Amino acid sequence: LGYKINMPCFIRRYIIWVILTRTVTHEVSFTMAFHPSPFFPLYLQAHEDSQESLSSLPRRDTMGSFLPDSSSYELLNVIGRGLDDLLTVNLARYRPTGEHVAIRRIDLESCTNDMVTYLQGELHVSKLFHHPSILPYKSVFIAENELWVITPFMAYGSARDLICSHFADGMSEQTISYILLGMLKALEYIHHMGYVHRSVKASHVLISADGQVCMSGLRSIFSLIRHGQRARVVHDFPQYSVKVLPWLSPEVLQQNLQGYDSRSDIYSLGITACELANGHVPFKDMPATQMLLEKLNGTVPCLLDTTTIPPEELSMKPSRSGADSGICEGPGAGGVRHSNGGDPSSSSSGGHPYNRTFSHHFHAFVELCLQRDPERRPSASTLAGHPFFKQIKRRPSEALPELLRPVSPITSFSSSQQQDSPSGLASLESGLSHLEVDDWDF
Repeated sequence: LGYKINMPCFIRRYIIWVILTRTVTHEVSFTMAFHPSPFFPLYLQAHEDSQESLSSLPRRDTMGSFLPDSSSYELLNVIGRGLDDLLTVNLARYRPTGEHVAIRRIDLESCTNDMVTYLQGELHVSKLFHHPSILPYKSVFIAENELWVITPFMAYGSARDLICSHFADGMSEQTISYILLGMLKALEYIHHMGYVHRSVKASHVLISADGQVCMSGLRSIFSLIRHGQRARVVHDFPQYSVKVLPWLSPEVLQQNLQGYDSRSDIYSLGITACELANGHVPFKDMPATQMLLEKLNGTVPCLLDTTTIPPEELSMKPSRSGADSGICEGPGAGGVRHSNGGDPSSSSSGGHPYNRTFSHHFHAFVELCLQRDPERRPSASTLAGHPFFKQIKRRPSEALPELLRPVSPITSFSSSQQQDSPSGLASLESGLSHLEVDDWDF
């Protein structure tokens, strides 16, 4: 892209519809490009970034299970907004079945050509992926001047939502083990398909009412497939990555000739493990330049417990004016740095919230993920067999809802109450108030 074309809105809308419709319904992906010819400025060309043909995939199509018709959906509450208010995320009810869904509505007329191409790439990837641990797109269609993306409504919200609203000092180790295993299953599939996720974090981990863990955040995903062959490394830096900097690996941030590969996602998984356990992400209060230096110098984040915090600090009631950064002085070190960027909650007994002990296997798992040298990080499939996950004895559908108590799914109220009772609607609004739009900007 790079050619600015003035054209009537109805022509522009039709062109966008053609481009996105081809992405969603055709068996071969297409990208939009502008041709310098004055006679026909717009043409379609075969997608060079992936030689995967959708015709080789199973005919089970996640984008056909819900009707592509806006009248089939009853818009309820707005979960949030994004993309400079071009994007609105709604909780909605699918009229034919009464099922709750999340709808991402994007104003196409106000989108730049770059944004449209970006959306098209995201839709291509969502069409390609079919895995229970990756959030599916149930339907994608154009409604007037908006692009509607229909996804299941994940009633527990994101893992980050749960931390912010109920687990300010971190989740239990067993809860984290279920979440991390679900993430590893998704990453194993993504890496096998030849992609790097590049946006692994707690706000992109969604949990359904029945305990299913799904990864979202496909906006920054990048293909290793080039001209039909799998590249060993890539050098592309993710667009719009300011919000995800604390999770990015050192090799992604340094942007040198060595590049990076799928193991950069493993580092981000380790950072996410610390985020889930400590209640906040390491490096969150640092300027970007300092964070880069810390990572390049081998500073290793850690789990905050009795093995990483000095006893004299554990005996003190934590100050509510500052928060642990979650960064050890080195691997296995006991020193912890403090900063002014958070508001940790003390435990109910008034003691230190991190006066707890995580298992040796959990610490070892995090250290493996956060190795400075990417060659020393295991693959997602290898990590899925780590001893840390031996504590998982039940299915997530049985264990996670129980482990997340007293939190209840947002949709745990009757449809009739929600429709007819003001108190039901107020309950819904209260339940949605802690959700972040980034969590639903898939």
